[in-house]
Amino acid sequence: MRRLLLTFCMAVFCIFTAAAQENNDSTKIEASSFDNPVIKAIMARRSIRRYLDKPVEHEKLAVIAECGINAPNGSNRQPWLLRVVENQKLLAEINEVYVKMNAQQVKRDTNFKNMFRNAPNIIVVCTPGKGGGEEDAGMLAENMMLAAHSLGLGTCCLGGVVRFLSSHNQAEFFLNELNIPADYKINFIIAVGYPDEEPAAKPRDTSKIMYID
Repeated sequence: MRRLLLTFCMAVFCIFTAAAQENNDSTKIEASSFDNPVIKAIMARRSIRRYLDKPVEHEKLAVIAECGINAPNGSNRQPWLLRVVENQKLLAEINEVYVKMNAQQVKRDTNFKNMFRNAPNIIVVCTPGKGGGEEDAGMLAENMMLAAHSLGLGTCCLGGVVRFLSSHNQAEFFLNELNIPADYKINFIIAVGYPDEEPAAKPRDTSKIMYID
């Protein structure tokens, strides 16, 4: 009886040891996949809301924009338009308008520098006014944000400022400078600059993923 019990225990031990070894191997495989530089960039990128007072070099902005327009898009229609704003005077002027019209909100934000989440540069992404191209613009944006991250820059995708720019006459001068065709609209704006923070990753709900065998 004792020998039978010993044999049974040894068998159970071997099963659990094999299972643990299998799990360890899976972990090793999974960990090694995260050594891929593209995957590293995807997993490390965060939305940045604090930036250094240092405009981004034109060369880097050009690389980011080029990466954007190389995103996949339906039937290669390339429905997007980009406006990369480097003019610091123009940005300061529109920010002054924003501050005057949102004085209380600005006062509550102790970290406020400007309306574009404190970024020194922005990229304005436009799509056709009648609709269409929004999905393509989303893929373009992700390309640009990952490219920016790989260059040591931070980004944040903004929608609220678009509503402000589109709904106030005082912002018309800014829109005029962007030279956006009448049949296009601003879809969203990407803030870009050198990050002055390192926010931690927020939890992701992996239960949203389902694998269909």
